Amino acid sequence: MSHLKSKRGFTLIELMIVVAIIGILAAIAIPQFANMVSKSQEGATKGNLGSIRSALSIYYGDNEGVYPVAAASLAVLTTAQKYMQSIPSATLPRTTNNGAGHGTSAAVVNTLGDAGGWYYNNDNSATSTTYGSLVVNCSHNDLKSSPWTSY
Repeated sequence: MSHLKSKRGFTLIELMIVVAIIGILAAIAIPQFANMVSKSQEGATKGNLGSIRSALSIYYGDNEGVYPVAAASLAVLTTAQKYMQSIPSATLPRTTNNGAGHGTSAAVVNTLGDAGGWYYNNDNSATSTTYGSLVVNCSHNDLKSSPWTSY
């Protein structure tokens, strides 16, 4: 007596449909993941900017209304770790909004442009209207289309 056993399994069409669905989900998820990485880098840079500005504000109060003006500029904040342990990095994500991106840099430069890192204005002359200001040294926009120099 031969009994025909029904074979159970997936057909080729069913497997192809599952693979197609997984491919569509991956095509949606991967760009979203990359966007989240960029947003986290921006958030870290903005948080670091706030930390340095807070240290500058405390320095300003301790020194009776004078911001650091030495050639090393912000390095005075880390002397004996009184205000900060170290100057944090400015990490700009590589997006179309900010050009090619700037990677990680803690450099403090004297000219505002696209060098990356931080820009600190230590010019205390009477003509300077931004004396003591600190911004991210990038002329492009962040992911929300706000200029980095406005933070």
